[in-house]
Amino acid sequence: MSPVTAGVLQLLALIAALALAYRPLGDYMARVYSSERHYKPEKWIYKAIGANPSAEMRWPAYLRAVLAFSAVSVLFLYALQRAQGVLPGSLGFSAIDPDQAFNTAASFVANTNWQSYYGEQAMGHVVQTGGLAVQNFVSAAVGMAVAVALVRGFSRSRTGELGNFWADMVRGVVRILLPISVIGAVILVACGAIQNFSGIHEVGQFMGGTQQWNGGAVASQEVIKELGTNGGGYFNANSAHPFENPTPFSNLFEIFLILVIPFAMTRTFGRMVGNLRQGYAILATMATIWIGFTALMMWTEFAHHGPALQAAGGAMEGKETRFGIGASAIFSVATTLTSTGAVNSFHSSYTGLGGGIQLLGMQLGEIAPGGVGSGLYGMLIMAIIAVFIAGLMVGRTPEYLGKKIGTPEIKFAACYILITPALVLGFTAAAMALDTPANSMTNTGAHGFSEILYAYTSGANNNGSAFAGLNADTQWFNSTIGIAMLLGRFLPMVFVLALAGSLAEQKPVPETAGTLRTDKPLYAGLLVGTILIVTGLTYFPALALGPLAEGLAS
Repeated sequence: MSPVTAGVLQLLALIAALALAYRPLGDYMARVYSSERHYKPEKWIYKAIGANPSAEMRWPAYLRAVLAFSAVSVLFLYALQRAQGVLPGSLGFSAIDPDQAFNTAASFVANTNWQSYYGEQAMGHVVQTGGLAVQNFVSAAVGMAVAVALVRGFSRSRTGELGNFWADMVRGVVRILLPISVIGAVILVACGAIQNFSGIHEVGQFMGGTQQWNGGAVASQEVIKELGTNGGGYFNANSAHPFENPTPFSNLFEIFLILVIPFAMTRTFGRMVGNLRQGYAILATMATIWIGFTALMMWTEFAHHGPALQAAGGAMEGKETRFGIGASAIFSVATTLTSTGAVNSFHSSYTGLGGGIQLLGMQLGEIAPGGVGSGLYGMLIMAIIAVFIAGLMVGRTPEYLGKKIGTPEIKFAACYILITPALVLGFTAAAMALDTPANSMTNTGAHGFSEILYAYTSGANNNGSAFAGLNADTQWFNSTIGIAMLLGRFLPMVFVLALAGSLAEQKPVPETAGTLRTDKPLYAGLLVGTILIVTGLTYFPALALGPLAEGLAS
């Protein structure tokens, strides 16, 4: 079987698995977030934190709960890392330096999981399992809760109440993420991923000496790393490490975990607003972009652009021989079109155009299908922009799901789409203009610029993957990328929740003959075009200086 055929068959198998999970998982999540019943373990949690899960919240209260919980999480994770040297199970590792502890705390709480350290050489069992793995669950649940709040904004009328953050967050963990993670961890262990609390072992002979390997609760952290679109690896090699991703089957299973909740949440959206066709339109938009990007990535990597790749007979530099070009390309697109950031290959080693596809996938806003929760609310923001553009074309006040998109709503949407580009381009420009950050670049020219652009694109979009080749473990990058991660995660949530509150207060607008049908293929095509045009206008100059210049020069 040729590598191309194998890659296409894996893609088809993945699509089939996602299609089988779409309806049951999407309907189940809709029931979870619509239920008025509280399970006993959930009641224990509410009692412990002093929360009333039945109290409805308006958007300012919902936002305060999100920010308060996240701020406490940052402080706790920072303190845990700083105290690592005196904690049991630290494997002899010392406390994490202040700038790196801040960067890591911001990263995992923001669902970014950017890592400027070698996991197996820095973090002990307590920090890995009691700190990082816990944040993998709760940060994902926060994103899902905010998405559900926005959906309620569309489905409710004449009220500013959006539900209860504490109930939404706890249910997301207890009823959705935990059960799937338990099953997924068993599957990964069966595939060969490790799950233990052993210490450091010296094994074999390596370059005339021994090599040290850590044990750890890897399988359980790996599954929520992918399922929650987190991405932080137990080991520096991330999902290219055989302890995390042992076989081609486990590789395909991990890609499935990355995509299953973001895609299924479109079904949840359709069910909660009472119109499944609206969910299908959003799904079609996401799927069109994802399949298109995957096909482009596989084509550019199999095409072997550049004399070095042609001489080698393939673009296998930086890719695992266990997976090959096809599976690496599928994984790469899945992780950069979502907010996952996990990698099973070396992104800096991709062709120039391949690196551009990875960058563009993040710069779209990671909405195809995006992160758990964040992908849905990001796509709904773009849906509002598309409706607004259509309204301008015909001279009619835009409407979406029975709600008028007026001045306040379009201002919130515009602020949302401007925040991330401002962070990415501003920090990239500052890093390129100063001497100290530029010294961290391994490469010069277009590829070196791409390293810097990728780092801030990944951080501000809450992705977390690295182009590699960039020494990001410096005070400048730890601090600025940490700030970009926090602002890129929580500032957009302000406008999402404000928009949700504004929509919930409206009364429904009856559908007329002039209402734009947003559940038709024509609108899905308009939405795809809007996303690509807005992103292109924003980032094309930066992409032209980096990956496009490199790709065209090959």
